[in-house]
Amino acid sequence: MAKAYWVATYRAIRNPDAMAAYAKPSRPAIEAAGGRVLARGMPAAAFELGQMERVVLIEFDSVERARAAYESPAYKAAHDLLGDGADRDIRIVEAAD
Repeated sequence: MAKAYWVATYRAIRNPDAMAAYAKPSRPAIEAAGGRVLARGMPAAAFELGQMERVVLIEFDSVERARAAYESPAYKAAHDLLGDGADRDIRIVEAAD
């Protein structure tokens, strides 16, 4: 089974307090579901149509595990704290062979 990566980009953070409230429980929820945070923060560089926006890269053992993490009650509770405090794009991508 191929590993999978959860890639989150933050187009805008409208409510830093909501973002901070979300950040506190989200990482433990993701880690409890088997996720490993590999990178987070602003890009060192962006090319072509790339945006200088916050990125989070999380590794999972499979697409199924990544989906289950996103849909877990613990992550949903963290997500509820964020509300509409940020515009994000979250994708789950399967690793190449």
